Amino acid sequence: MIKKEDTYKIGQIGKPHGLKGEVIFNFTDDIFDRVDCPYLICEVEGILVPFFLEEYRFKTDSSALLKFDGIDSVEDTRQIVGSDVFFENKFIEESDEEEVSLSYFVGFNAIDSEGNAIGEIVDIDDNTENWLFVVEDSEGKEILIPAHEEFIIDINHKKKTIEMDLPEGLLEL
Repeated sequence: MIKKEDTYKIGQIGKPHGLKGEVIFNFTDDIFDRVDCPYLICEVEGILVPFFLEEYRFKTDSSALLKFDGIDSVEDTRQIVGSDVFFENKFIEESDEEEVSLSYFVGFNAIDSEGNAIGEIVDIDDNTENWLFVVEDSEGKEILIPAHEEFIIDINHKKKTIEMDLPEGLLEL
């Protein structure tokens, strides 16, 4: 059984395309094209279900046409239209891929260089040129931390932690 904490959201299935079971996939991360993985995971009625990719082709820089094995008609697509799509973390960990989308880190715990908890990354703020991790500390307060590689010391995919060396005073802002 696939657990949600072992995945991260990469997009959503849009409407059917054509009559042979293709669907429009609106994605926020093209990791499915960069990392070898035989399936994508759709949330169907609250359950994470793997669907094996037969083929895909990009439509725009944020959408693709997907064809899954066993989805062969417009009627078949009804079970997945509107579903959130997830990518399983283990395929990133097993790959040589070094560049992942920042949305992958939602759910990770940020810690400082001494191992002290800063908080959980709950969102990514991409409204400015410099993207920010939105971190919620133990008291529920939001902290904005620049998502810059020079601040990241280590990433532990299994423990879902990011060790950061932040400039003095940044957490007090």
